[in-house]
Amino acid sequence: MATPADITSGAAVDQDRVREFLEKVITDGGAAVAGLCTSLGDRLGLYAAMAGAGPLTSAQLATRTGLVERYVREWLAAQVAGEYVTYAPDTDTYQLPDEHAAVLADPELPTYVAGFFTVMQALYATEDTLMDAFRTGQGVGWEEHGPALFAGTAKFFRPGYAAALVPEWLTALDGVVEKLERGARVADIGCGYGYSTTLMAQAFPRSHFQGFDFHRPSIEAARGIVAEQGLGDRVSFEVAGAEDFPGEDFDLITFFDCLHDIGDPGGALHHAEQALADGGTCMIVEPNASANAQENANPVGRALTAASVAVCLPSALAQHGPQALGNHAGEEAMREIADEAGLHHWRLAAESPVNRVYAVGR
Repeated sequence: MATPADITSGAAVDQDRVREFLEKVITDGGAAVAGLCTSLGDRLGLYAAMAGAGPLTSAQLATRTGLVERYVREWLAAQVAGEYVTYAPDTDTYQLPDEHAAVLADPELPTYVAGFFTVMQALYATEDTLMDAFRTGQGVGWEEHGPALFAGTAKFFRPGYAAALVPEWLTALDGVVEKLERGARVADIGCGYGYSTTLMAQAFPRSHFQGFDFHRPSIEAARGIVAEQGLGDRVSFEVAGAEDFPGEDFDLITFFDCLHDIGDPGGALHHAEQALADGGTCMIVEPNASANAQENANPVGRALTAASVAVCLPSALAQHGPQALGNHAGEEAMREIADEAGLHHWRLAAESPVNRVYAVGR
């Protein structure tokens, strides 16, 4: 085995490979620090103020946002260094390219991902707690994180759901859209802020939707959102767990990016099976990650598996259930759990770079 002295002297390792990997780690470190600047740019409205505005000086951007110019100028320097913003030295102006604005400035676009960086605020804040969990084997409950996790998660997933849920995912489920158009009963399990629930309700006014989540602050946020949207006549939210949510004869039961976070996913699916109406469907949306670690060696897989270390696995372990899947257990493991729960029909209905959508039934 190589000793530290061997590594320093180069006797046991390829120094070119050491330098190459060192550059990679420094790049990652720079990206981690720059992520704070990205979050600030999103939350302070800097990207939104630059979108479509053309070249701006730091003073002009400060005026547009009501922020202090010296801080804005420093932030812009970091944005130029990261190649998020372009700089014209002859006019001392900065510009956010339209293509970059589509990713950072408009929450209504499916390409908007700035919510990811809001999440990071919460994850770094619980690092010490996670270290203790590594030593003890205990979990870190969803509720142990700060509000930035709840808000950031909702903010991150909403654009993708808005783009694909109704036009692509639901249409890929046999006969479900027809039921929703006629009037169906839907349970959205682990609904969080309820964006998935309200998106379906807006599209299918004859159906009724119930969102369930064990996290009371998220349910309270969902109730506020649905009140603002005027959907209270057909949408309701209730604090309840996946294994004991109330109601029966649901035509559609959905799990959006949450089944792997549940300490007893089999129990959740068994309860869903019992709550389904005859001919009902479960739609299970899970991260597009593989049980084979090597297949996750790509930007999306890296983000997903890291999120599993920080949030998904600890959340499941905190519930003291029989299984803690993590977010990359893979389709085979999920299908086996569903089959044991009485949901024997399993089909991959749709897929995106981030998600896989399964149609599941008796």
